[in-house]
Amino acid sequence: MDRIYLDNAATTALDKEVLEAMLPYMTTHFGNPSSIYSYGRETRLAVENARKTVARLLGAHPGEIFFTSGGTESNNTAILSAIRDLGCEHIITSPIEHHAVLHTVSHYACKGTTTGFVKLLPDGHIDLNNLEEQLATAGKKCLVSLMHANNEIGNLLSINAASALCKKYNAVFHSDCVQTVGHYPIDLSRIQVDFIAAAGHKFHGPKGTGILYISRDIQARPMIHGGGQERNMRAGTENVYGIVGFAKALELAMAGYEKDSAYIKDLKVYMAGQLQAHIPGISFNGDYSGSSLYTVLNVSFPLTDKSDMLLFNLDIHNICVSGGSACSSGANQGSHVINAITGDPGKMAIRFSFSRHNTKEEIDRVVAAIKELI
Repeated sequence: MDRIYLDNAATTALDKEVLEAMLPYMTTHFGNPSSIYSYGRETRLAVENARKTVARLLGAHPGEIFFTSGGTESNNTAILSAIRDLGCEHIITSPIEHHAVLHTVSHYACKGTTTGFVKLLPDGHIDLNNLEEQLATAGKKCLVSLMHANNEIGNLLSINAASALCKKYNAVFHSDCVQTVGHYPIDLSRIQVDFIAAAGHKFHGPKGTGILYISRDIQARPMIHGGGQERNMRAGTENVYGIVGFAKALELAMAGYEKDSAYIKDLKVYMAGQLQAHIPGISFNGDYSGSSLYTVLNVSFPLTDKSDMLLFNLDIHNICVSGGSACSSGANQGSHVINAITGDPGKMAIRFSFSRHNTKEEIDRVVAAIKELI
């Protein structure tokens, strides 16, 4: 049986056109971008053209785009910069952030930075009234770190409303946009955000590539010391073919956004309906039919001896899904996101996440397998 892959929030398949764009820089165009001879100049040009492409597609200035190894590095760097360079002494975040943010916040809390966690509404959305209350009473320079879309339940933050509150209280605003860059049109010229993070492998680009957007209003110090790469901000020879691949993947994603997003959203709605029709006792986590990622459907199944082994048994049936963030797959503590919004020990949650490569026929097979297994 062919494998069915429904874990696209963890990573996506590399697009063939992206690979084709990368291949010359893996073979013939192998020069170091810092070299002054022709081999170096052609790879330097590729890096800077990629930067211009990414900036144009995100409504940013090329000088605001820094290439990194991915979302984790970008999120870590943004939080460090806010504390070290911008004088933030208090971090306001949420209990459902990715661990790349939560563990970084915990690290700096051990070093004296104070923290606050915004309350969640019953559907898992951020309580913006509580965010304002915390900003108004913090008494310190604040960093607000809230993800644009939750990677497990799909809830979308009202990023403009959050940024307006940050501006009102002179707070630094960082948003983990790993699940939204490449999936939605984002115009940073219209969003008052200081830092965002993105990762190429979430939208059919290569793994190990990402960006950190730093607003031109920010005076940040180097992320990594050494050479003068990334305008003296991130030392180390550039991942040229990864950078080229990131830009190409983003270009393709934005060109196909209207068609692909409509198709994928239809798959999500179809699967929700099929599960409701065939699997008794299920429920959906987060604001799944409202302000939510069109790529993610998080489903809770009544916990029984059979459903407790559902992830394992679906894998045996060549069906790839997850119980939460792929970055925490080695942990046996359950999803911190699901625990924060429901805390129901009688439910077992599974995340299904879709791409343009999935089909309704695959969904029918998955639903039939679940029906048989539980």
